[in-house]
Amino acid sequence: MHAPAILRQSGIDALLAGDGSPEIMVTDSPSPPVKRSKIWELSRTYHCPVIGLCLPASDLERFAKRFHFKASINNAHDLHVEAVCRVTSRNVVSETIHKYLDRLYESHIKQFDAAKTDSEVLALWETCFTNERIAGPLWAALTHKRISSEGREQIHDRVHMHMHEAVAELSATQHRLNQAEQMLKELAGQLEQIREKHVQTESRLRQQLQQAAAEIKQLQQSRRESETTRQRLETLESGQAILRMGQRLMQLTVENEQLQIKAAQADDLKQSLKNACHNLTELYHERDTLRVERDTLENLLLTLNSGSTTDTETADTTETKMAAYECILCVGGRSTLLPQYRTLARQLGLKLSHHDGGQEDALSRLPEMIYGAAAVICPTDYVSHAAYYQVKRLCRLGHKPCLLFKGTGVSSFAAALTKITSGQASINSSPVDTVETTT
Repeated sequence: MHAPAILRQSGIDALLAGDGSPEIMVTDSPSPPVKRSKIWELSRTYHCPVIGLCLPASDLERFAKRFHFKASINNAHDLHVEAVCRVTSRNVVSETIHKYLDRLYESHIKQFDAAKTDSEVLALWETCFTNERIAGPLWAALTHKRISSEGREQIHDRVHMHMHEAVAELSATQHRLNQAEQMLKELAGQLEQIREKHVQTESRLRQQLQQAAAEIKQLQQSRRESETTRQRLETLESGQAILRMGQRLMQLTVENEQLQIKAAQADDLKQSLKNACHNLTELYHERDTLRVERDTLENLLLTLNSGSTTDTETADTTETKMAAYECILCVGGRSTLLPQYRTLARQLGLKLSHHDGGQEDALSRLPEMIYGAAAVICPTDYVSHAAYYQVKRLCRLGHKPCLLFKGTGVSSFAAALTKITSGQASINSSPVDTVETTT
């Protein structure tokens, strides 16, 4: 396309020179660039095939959700109609769809850019259409910058008729498909019947095969047993088997007697070892008990002898610890050793009260005596069960320190006194705070 000519006049002389006609200089201005058509610039006739063929259904649903189409997502026809209506004018939807189609069919657009005339565009479109490539070439051809209105009409008519042919072919194909599905169902039914008969026949043959295999196995087993029986019969008839069995029986009898003697000896040794271990454990326990009692008596003698020393601070501390347990109750023990118990407690500066554990003294006195004592000691091997359990219960209720120990001798009693005064107890074992004295 050329712009109008521009006239130049070089003065009056130039106009009168020659034949008197002015000199005219014609220059071509640059042609404005030819651009591809936008989707809203196309005729409404082309919007339907563009949206229907070029824009995939999934992308159309995505645009419908993005731009809030009024049509239902589940209604493909309504979405198509609304999309066709929206691209008739320039708006956000039409611009977005146009840009998306350009990106989607970029390769086809570049391919069609090589066509410089309308006939070349149509020839390239015809080639793509023949090769059953429609969507991309359709978009590239309809928006091509060199396509004419007649060319667009030809492309549209070809696509329109192709759609009719495709619908007719699809209908015929659907009809053939329905017939094929019906035939397939009939064949499937016949095949199922044949399969059932085959399964029944196979099952019957398998049962017969299993029965035959079982019979063969049974015959083989019978044959092996028969052979074994025949060999044993031949051995027995020769007399060698009986002789070997007698010799083996005598040998096993002798070995059995020897094993019984050894087993009896082993049981005796095991019992002796068990008794020895038990006695040794008791001796160890008795040794440990005697060692504790010995150490306790030695410490007690050292404590009693320390009264004559000049170390008044140690004496005050010992008297303070004893003062915390001024009155101690002894439940149980031997009544014949009661004077020694009292003498030993008196030497330690303690007041000792005694209850025989229910032998002569009534158990009803225990609560009063336990609540009146600072601590309780109880020899568990010389007291009744009733007194034992009542002492434990009352000491827990009254929060009284209580020491349960074994042994009724004077040394065991002395060890118990030493432990209870040092804060050791079996029940309520929290040590009693010593009384602070001032000098």
